[in-house]
Amino acid sequence: MLLTNAKIVTLRDNQDYGLIEEGAIALDGEKISWVGNAADVPPAYHCDTTLDLGGRLVTPALIDCHTHIVFGGNRATEFELRLNGASYEEVARAGGGIVSTVTATRIATEQELLADALTRVDALIAEGVTLIEVKSGYGLDRETELKMLRVARQIAQVRPVDLRTSFLGAHAVPPEYKDKPDAYIDDICIPTLRAAHAEGLVDAVDGFCEGIAFDTAQIARVFDVAVELDLPIKLHAEQLSNIGGTQLAAHYGALSADHVEYATDADAQALAKSGTVAVVLPGAFYTLRETQSPPIQAFRDHGVPMALATDCNPGSSPLTSPLLTMNMACTLFRMTPLEALLGMTVHAARALGVTDRGRIIAGARADLCIWDATHPAELAYRIGFNPLHNRIFKGSL
Repeated sequence: MLLTNAKIVTLRDNQDYGLIEEGAIALDGEKISWVGNAADVPPAYHCDTTLDLGGRLVTPALIDCHTHIVFGGNRATEFELRLNGASYEEVARAGGGIVSTVTATRIATEQELLADALTRVDALIAEGVTLIEVKSGYGLDRETELKMLRVARQIAQVRPVDLRTSFLGAHAVPPEYKDKPDAYIDDICIPTLRAAHAEGLVDAVDGFCEGIAFDTAQIARVFDVAVELDLPIKLHAEQLSNIGGTQLAAHYGALSADHVEYATDADAQALAKSGTVAVVLPGAFYTLRETQSPPIQAFRDHGVPMALATDCNPGSSPLTSPLLTMNMACTLFRMTPLEALLGMTVHAARALGVTDRGRIIAGARADLCIWDATHPAELAYRIGFNPLHNRIFKGSL
């Protein structure tokens, strides 16, 4: 297929949009075989199937590199509690938070979890997403963690979207192990990680390194097993405080350190040295009404790639709009529209260890978005508006 009459945002490097004002893209199966000015299309790429895009904007398809999209129930009542003065930490310590979702997820069947998750997946697809990362972490026992990961794998079988799974057994301490986090890591988390890996359910290993969850030593024990199993690492770090999670992620050469509101300049230097992506999650910052912003300028100064994601989850970021995520990043954190778009394409792919998408270049996967827009800044500028005209996934409309 040959796409013509398009304004193409190639993102071929990280310096600008790489705009081709009057461009064309040749697709060969699932791959992009050529991209350039429409007047320069080589004869070899002229074909019977030509699609005139009417001057529309074309970007790489969006990637949501941090979600908790499989879960049971919702936490609207906790939202109300926080608005009445309770903090996120106070809600968690009172038995709410992650643990309340654990209860609902444990009793849900795979079919129920899948049906519920698909409503959120469809919202992401409708705004141009073709690759979603999905975490476990709402089971906190062997049976439910494996159930969540199986459901995540099923999503890609029933929807035109790719999935990457992350094992997040070290997400919270379940009620049955209250005040015994080390025993939970040894008895449940690590054995379940091994079982999930043996079943082919895990693409990466994550953890929640925070005062209300696990410290660096406990997370390191999980990461040592990940290294043994040759699984890449990600980490929730420095969301509510700084207890050394970002430095731990850098030490292990993690794909990403996520949230990072309380990261320091020294943390940014460590991420730059390790090549770890900082995943910025404005939805949680917004929902929790936080005031500590991530050190965006330090990331810029040290050349740390910044990804963006919805962090779709029932408690701190019930967000299923990548476009609103981009707007929030610009409005709340002063990221630029270019940084926001790179964050949901190029750097989001890197945060998942994916190398064949995120840019419109020859050889890349033909995952594209066609927008009713004239400039890429419109994608981050509008609020509550979806200009997606069409989506191309694996070379097919």
